[in-house]
Amino acid sequence: MWLYLLTRIVLAAVIIVTAVTLVFLMIHAVPGDPAAALLGPRATPEMKAQIHQQMGLDKPLIVQIATFFGGLLHGNLGFDVFSQRSVADIVFEQLPYTIELVVVSILWAGLVGVPLGCYSAMKRNALMDQVVGVVGVATIAIPSFVMAVYGLLIFAVVLGWLPAIGAGEGLSDSILHLVLPAFAIGIGWVGYISRLVRASMLEVLGENHVRMVRSFGISEWRIVTRYALPLAILPTVTIVGVGIAWLLSSAVFIEMVFARPGIGALVINAVNTRNYPVVMGVVLVTALLTVVATTVSDLIAAVLDPRTRETL
Repeated sequence: MWLYLLTRIVLAAVIIVTAVTLVFLMIHAVPGDPAAALLGPRATPEMKAQIHQQMGLDKPLIVQIATFFGGLLHGNLGFDVFSQRSVADIVFEQLPYTIELVVVSILWAGLVGVPLGCYSAMKRNALMDQVVGVVGVATIAIPSFVMAVYGLLIFAVVLGWLPAIGAGEGLSDSILHLVLPAFAIGIGWVGYISRLVRASMLEVLGENHVRMVRSFGISEWRIVTRYALPLAILPTVTIVGVGIAWLLSSAVFIEMVFARPGIGALVINAVNTRNYPVVMGVVLVTALLTVVATTVSDLIAAVLDPRTRETL
């Protein structure tokens, strides 16, 4: 186990370094001058040169990358040239809103998708199984931003049941503001999880140990929940861990639609203004979250199925 954890830490470091380096190169390839965006059209060459010096843009690209990783080793993500604030403070000020949205989205999707998948497996080829399958595939095919726009129009504008924009103040108000964004992100995962659980459940229900348990006269629902589900849920746990990056990217668009605070609006504004330190800070944090999520999902799979520990 310790060797596995050490291997994952080394792999995580390689992934983060690679991701940050690639984004660093890509953002510098985008046309535009951050000094011009900061100072406006009346900026003089001397003023632009001063901003370039403050941001380190007057140095070769390889030196800029080395400087960034050198600061990272000391826990320094740099400073925002526009506000003169620490990039770490800016990112971690917005990050809780995005994590809150992603966690609520995947939780409600799992709470709905897993029972639907189990029910479909128990009622294989029945009418409800086919209905759940059609609805599940349909929700997977519809993009999250389309669900967000229609949810906003129907439930916020036409019916007025839910708030349209913002994150709310206080616990009850924040929950109400989370409903539509979390629905838009999670609805596709409901279909995905239900289809994945159904396929895995059908495979597990055909194994010998399940047939033996069934021969003792135990109810089908107990067989599914007690003996089959811990094994059938493993692919879903793995996919959710890997899908954290997709969930974070979906949250970027959803936060823009609902005008929610979070790293979505932060990174969009940073890219538009060529605010390199903030972009790199967001990329670093999201890459770290993705690596942590995949590692946790693997550990959960090892707890649920002892056979997988042999591969650790």
